Amino acid sequence: MISFDSVSKVYADGTVAVDNLNLDVPEGTLTVFVGPSGCGKTTSMRMINRMVEPTSGTIMVDGADVAGVDPVRLRLGIGYVIQGAGLMPHQRVIDNVATVPVLKGQSRRAARKAAYDVLERVGLDAKLATRYPAQLSGGEQQRVGVARALAADPPILLMDEPFSAVDPIVRHELQREILRLQAELHKTIVFVTHDVDEAVRLADRVAVFGPGGSLQQYEEPARLLSRPANDFVSRMIGLGRGYRWLQFLDAARLPVHDINQITEAALGDAQLRGSWALVVRADGAPLGWIDASGVRKHRGGASLRDSVTSVGSVFRPGGNMSQALDAALSSPAAMGVAVDEAGKVIGGVLAADVLAALESQPQD
Repeated sequence: MISFDSVSKVYADGTVAVDNLNLDVPEGTLTVFVGPSGCGKTTSMRMINRMVEPTSGTIMVDGADVAGVDPVRLRLGIGYVIQGAGLMPHQRVIDNVATVPVLKGQSRRAARKAAYDVLERVGLDAKLATRYPAQLSGGEQQRVGVARALAADPPILLMDEPFSAVDPIVRHELQREILRLQAELHKTIVFVTHDVDEAVRLADRVAVFGPGGSLQQYEEPARLLSRPANDFVSRMIGLGRGYRWLQFLDAARLPVHDINQITEAALGDAQLRGSWALVVRADGAPLGWIDASGVRKHRGGASLRDSVTSVGSVFRPGGNMSQALDAALSSPAAMGVAVDEAGKVIGGVLAADVLAALESQPQD
């Protein structure tokens, strides 16, 4: 769908922003450009819709050289999402989303009607449609930005560090939303970020850019983590690359152990022995852990209920090794809680089992 053939960008002062880029972005995939500031990743992406013109080389979109396509027509067919959403502050949310369809000739009434469907698709309540951008949270504004980019149903989305201005919790939610949308829509997405974790989590393929705008490696995330091409890529990925790699390893064969459980209703008459016990709700879902060390028989469940601590993250069999290890390490009992699809406790997972499973796992 998108092809870079010997593409370079050199500015008038001699600065090389992109150096001889050769790269193909397959149709229907999410490709992430990652690298430090000033490495040419944003410039490369902006050359796709001719917001930046290359000095040399050819960029093809769906078999056509973009240099021969009218820039306005080209951009109307490509969705564009930027940091801070870039919404027009004087327009209501619904009119922001309807902008491109209206520019392409659709009636305002029809564009607004369709915009409500797009807002719902990105997880926004229809009641926000009549608000102005300043009345929204940062996360809501970014969702509106994504909705605006999707409104005309373009085959290509360009996303320039769209989540870097929001807090980590909202950023995680937005990343999850993009993965959900991509699973439904199968767009061709080029996503720029400086965050390696974001790149690995989102991408079908990751392009690592280095100083001077040179492409250092272009791989699927698992291959990138297990086989960095050079020292620069290894340093860019960082010391945590082994932990990141765990998310690509299946945990289906990880053993699930029995857990000492008591029901929430039985807390008032619980006879606690041993160390930790898992308190479960009536429906079998985990409530939290309680430290049973030295505790005898308690009357009146309130005192024990106050001692219940968070489960941490939970693990669902069929997940990956990263999720299993995170569940184990985030648990105060040093045993991660495993639940079925309905959220009912089925046992526990141990960090030691994850590490043991890795000993025989080839890193490729």
